[in-house]
Amino acid sequence: MGGLVNKGGENVTEYILIITIAIAFLITVLISPIVIPFLRRLKFGQSIREDGPQSHMKKTGTPTMGGVMILVSVTITTLIMTGKFGAGPSIEVYLLLMVLLGFGLLGFLDDFIKVALKRNLGLTSKQKMAGQVIISIIFYFILRHHEFPTYVQIPGTNIQWELGWGYALLIIFMLVGASNAVNLTDGLDGLLAGTAAIAFGAFGILAWYGFPNIEITIFSLAVVGSLLGFLVFNAHPAKVFMGDTGSLALGGAIAAIAILTKMEVLLVIIGGVFVLETLSVIIQVISFKTTGKRVFKMSPLHHHYELMGWSEWRVVTTFWLVGFLFAVLAVYIEVWV
Repeated sequence: MGGLVNKGGENVTEYILIITIAIAFLITVLISPIVIPFLRRLKFGQSIREDGPQSHMKKTGTPTMGGVMILVSVTITTLIMTGKFGAGPSIEVYLLLMVLLGFGLLGFLDDFIKVALKRNLGLTSKQKMAGQVIISIIFYFILRHHEFPTYVQIPGTNIQWELGWGYALLIIFMLVGASNAVNLTDGLDGLLAGTAAIAFGAFGILAWYGFPNIEITIFSLAVVGSLLGFLVFNAHPAKVFMGDTGSLALGGAIAAIAILTKMEVLLVIIGGVFVLETLSVIIQVISFKTTGKRVFKMSPLHHHYELMGWSEWRVVTTFWLVGFLFAVLAVYIEVWV
C-alpha cells in the first residue's frame, strides 16, 4: 500500500492542510442554502422520540439527511486535493471513500425510510448490521489482497500482537462498532459535528506527523472542513440534522482511518466521547434488565446531563472539551511517549 507517504525529495508544505479544510468548509457552506430548503420542501423532517427530553419536541420537522452535504464535500475535496498534490488518489483514498459512501448509503436508506416512507424505525437492526458487515468484509479482503499487516501495536511501546485471520474480526468490530457509537452521539445540536471534527483532526495530525501519509491526512482534514461548514447550520438552534446518512458514514470512516494508519488502539482514546456514549447505553440496558433500575436518567449520556438541568449548549460544549482532551492525550501518546 503506497499512497502519498512522504518520500525523499518530496516537499509538501502545511499550507495544503489549510487549503483542504478551507475547500471542504466552503463547499459545505455554499451547498447548504440549496440543500436545506430542498429537504424542507420534500418534507424530510426529523421525527423526535416521544420518550426523549420534552425540550426536543420543538425540533420536530427540522430537515434531516443533511449528511449528504458532508459526503459530497469530503468526496470532492479529497479527490481534488489528492489529484492536485499527488499522482492521483491511492488505494487508501479509495478505501476511505468506499467506507464513507458505503456506510453513508446505509444511513441514507435508513433516513429515507423514516422520513419519506414514514416508518419510524427505518432499516431493521438486522438489515443495517448486514450492510455494515458486508462493507467491512470487502474492506478487509482488499487490504489482504494488498498484503496489509495484520498486527496491532500498543501505542507508545514496541509491543505488537499478530492477529492473522483474527484481524478480519477486528476490522468488522471496529467498523461496525464505531459507526454505531458515533450514531449514538448524534443527539444534540452540534454535538456530533463538533466532537467528530476534533477526532478527525487528531487523526489528521497523526497521519501527517506520525504515520506519515499525506492522502489520509487530506481525507481526515476534508472531513474536518466539511463538519465545520456543517456546524454553521447545525449549531444550536440547528437548521438541519445530519441524520444516519452522516453519522454512520463518519463512524465507519474514522475506524477505517485508524486501521489504515495502524492506530487501532488509539481509536478508543481519540473516540473517547463515542466510547463513553456507547458504554452509557450498555450499562443502562444491563442495569435495567438485571435490577430493574436505571443508572442514568436517560441514555445515551448526553441526555442524562440534559435531564439534570444542563442547557443543551452547555452539554455540547462540555462534550467538545472532553473530546479535545481525549484527542490531545492520544496525540501525546503517539508522538511524544
